[in-house]
Amino acid sequence: MSDDLRSKVLLTPEQLHELMQGGRDMTILAIQSINPYTGKPSIRDVRIPGAIDAEAYTDFQAPSSPTGGQRPLPMLADLQAAARRWGLRKDRLIVIYDSDRSMTAARAWWVLRWAGLPDVRVLDGGLPAWQAAGLPLTSEVPTQEPSDITLSVGHMPELDADGAAQMAWEGVLLDARIRPNYIGGTTAPGTPARGHIPGAISAPAPDNVTDYGNFTDSKTLREMYRVLGADGSKSVGVYCGAGMSAAHSVLALAAIGIDAAMYPGSWSHWITDPERPVVTGGHPG
Repeated sequence: MSDDLRSKVLLTPEQLHELMQGGRDMTILAIQSINPYTGKPSIRDVRIPGAIDAEAYTDFQAPSSPTGGQRPLPMLADLQAAARRWGLRKDRLIVIYDSDRSMTAARAWWVLRWAGLPDVRVLDGGLPAWQAAGLPLTSEVPTQEPSDITLSVGHMPELDADGAAQMAWEGVLLDARIRPNYIGGTTAPGTPARGHIPGAISAPAPDNVTDYGNFTDSKTLREMYRVLGADGSKSVGVYCGAGMSAAHSVLALAAIGIDAAMYPGSWSHWITDPERPVVTGGHPG
């Protein structure tokens, strides 16, 4: 696999800077958020020149619901209104970055691709990688001319609960959560079940990146997923807790040429039906 394949979904800071210097028509989205686990906010005081703010936990998901899971996909009308506000166009390159290992950027990448944007890429390593490369920064928040883009859904492969269960036995179903969540165990009465979908294989999304926050090299990614069965010979599906880490793994797989379907509702949706089976322990079951 060549770097050309990887660069269709992941851009290094140097590649992005070269495109900017060459006058490439593009929109850059800075995905802003507060990490729900650490409370750490994303970097807002500086940005890549021209980058427009988008909010991870409002723009790329609908509100949680008892039956829809923690992070349902956004309503099309809401996403389209945001895309018009950002000035997105289907004939323009869209580059997305965040400040936290591309976790929220990957969700934005998946949602925009799902909504019909053909050329969306993630800045590998995000803003920290851009800063480490010594590339230009600004504190100026730009204004963007709105567009009249029309979006439509269904442009990325996705799974529902039944499809995920079937994928576990007929293909490869990867669980992108950290391993303790996959193993699960007993819970207090009235709290959600812990464990994994029967037949799912543990493949934590944090393994996709290095200690520096950029995606690991393609050779390592291919080997990492090959030993889990995701080598291109079978259909692949991915889920996580609520569709964030799963998108990160779908992005990593795309970078090595493997198309994977995502279960957007993921575990938070799976457990809304008490009749769905739950496996605990370190084996697929």
